[in-house]
Amino acid sequence: MAQQHTGTLAGKRYAILSETNFEQDELFEPAKALKNAGARVDIVSPRAGEIQGMRHDQKGDKALVDLTLDQANPDDYDGLVLPGGVMNPDALRMNPKAVALVRHFASARKPIAAICHGPWTLIEADAVRGRKVTSWPSLKTDLKNAGATWVDQEVVVEPNLVTSRKPADLPAFNREMIRMFEQSSSRRREEARPPA
Repeated sequence: MAQQHTGTLAGKRYAILSETNFEQDELFEPAKALKNAGARVDIVSPRAGEIQGMRHDQKGDKALVDLTLDQANPDDYDGLVLPGGVMNPDALRMNPKAVALVRHFASARKPIAAICHGPWTLIEADAVRGRKVTSWPSLKTDLKNAGATWVDQEVVVEPNLVTSRKPADLPAFNREMIRMFEQSSSRRREEARPPA
């Protein structure tokens, strides 16, 4: 029997887009926060099976991929999470299907939460122009060159976009991600309501 979820995001579905060699806590911790809020979470990856987590430069735990990029339909999701790690977003930004998925969320104004090196894929999708963001410090110039305003803060909240710098920022990142997803969910409910 299917488990009944209750929580502020019950009935909502979110995609975590990741390649292998992701920063472990930046995938598992947001996934846990979303599930605790009642949401359904799918790990979407260009590759099937398992993807390798990293703790900085050491191998960590593996994550089971729920859907490949070819199987995932962005219309099925209410929001997107982009974890970091250096190799994960570097591979994603060179994958046209991954970039197209991110671009779909950005153009549909669905909420996106990106941490650490995660914004690299946002740059490729032209989704940071005119936005205030943060990231791992080495992305500062890349983000500025893509038209973003970069700041060194634990979390930056923009309309439909939350960004953070590193694993130590995860408590603030998860808090603001959940808040943004809740606000987006209630706003979409309002927009879908027929006029009185």
